[in-house]
Amino acid sequence: MKRTADELKKMRKAGRVVAEMHAATRAAAKPGVTTLDLDQVARDVLEKRNARSNFLNYHGFPAVICTSPNDMIVHGIPGPYRLEEGDILSIDCGAIIEGYHGDAAFTMAIGEVTPEAEKLIRVTEESLEAGIAQMVDGNRLSDIGHAVQTVAEGAGFSVVREYVGHAIGTAMHEEPQVPNYGSPGKGIKLRAGMVFAVEPMVNAGKPGTRLLDDGWSVVTADGSLSAHFEHTIAITDSGPEVFTKL
Repeated sequence: MKRTADELKKMRKAGRVVAEMHAATRAAAKPGVTTLDLDQVARDVLEKRNARSNFLNYHGFPAVICTSPNDMIVHGIPGPYRLEEGDILSIDCGAIIEGYHGDAAFTMAIGEVTPEAEKLIRVTEESLEAGIAQMVDGNRLSDIGHAVQTVAEGAGFSVVREYVGHAIGTAMHEEPQVPNYGSPGKGIKLRAGMVFAVEPMVNAGKPGTRLLDDGWSVVTADGSLSAHFEHTIAITDSGPEVFTKL
């Protein structure tokens, strides 16, 4: 669905709140801090900006951010887990302003991490950037995922298949879905005014996943590390515009 200039303005505002949540949680994430502490940091930003969380109570989710350390891919529930030196941590969060949504994620190192973990984080972010570069008027939807897959697999990593990106607007998850893999030149034609949340999830090992007993947390089936980056991006006449970046 193509958004009007007024709708894009509201989504820009929501995206900025998400970017502020990222900056605040990134600054607070250090060894000894719990993932629940980080959830409170994000709540403070939402309150300060008079924004609502689109994560809290989504199908019963109990927090405003997802915190996924190490082999956890997505949807980790904030709790008593204390961050340790050498961890990697993915934080995913969103915000609603005037009924319009922003959604974004990042993965960071906690202190010093292994060279493999550093590379995984870097490549996952690069794969997102490659996907965003395909978001121009006239390209096809599958061009995004093909670019993501090419970068991630080219570095020796694997792309998660079961969880994908999505269109976004007056709901957090709208159709169509945006897989992080596939052949180029397929799917709908991208048009100025469309907005998507593109979110590569990249594993150091194989692409398989496993859902934990809490019904939310998804980990790698082989116990390998996983990284996750996401932005909310609008397609414009002058190229892609990232809403969830300060």
